Amino acid sequence: MKIAAVTDDGLIISQHFGRAAYYWVVTVEDGVIKREEKREKMGHTHFSSEANHEQHEADHASAGHGFDPAAQNRHSRMLDAFRDCDVLLARGMGRGAYASIQQAGIQPVLTVVETIDEAVQLYLAGILADHPERLH
Repeated sequence: MKIAAVTDDGLIISQHFGRAAYYWVVTVEDGVIKREEKREKMGHTHFSSEANHEQHEADHASAGHGFDPAAQNRHSRMLDAFRDCDVLLARGMGRGAYASIQQAGIQPVLTVVETIDEAVQLYLAGILADHPERLH
């Protein structure tokens, strides 16, 4: 099993999926962490120069964050770095990103737990609470 977390520093789970700089990926075998790695992550800053970014911002304000075709395309590119993972931990994200992650067969978990280590241990114990109210 592989668990990814969005992070800026490898320790704390980011409060926003789209703004985090990295994925921290933990590989678990037989309930034991065997490997941890930092992976580069695309995010809002990578897409700010794209021609349709302004339309994305307008859609965010009107039709709902992250469901327009351009946003779905960006989410797909952001998923490429962790498609081999089973779970993604974040402390917040847009509804469109959440839906894209689910459609990719990855379980998004929105947590109030700040540290990656604690969240992974709670997830492995089957007691990490998911907080969908943290969607925006």
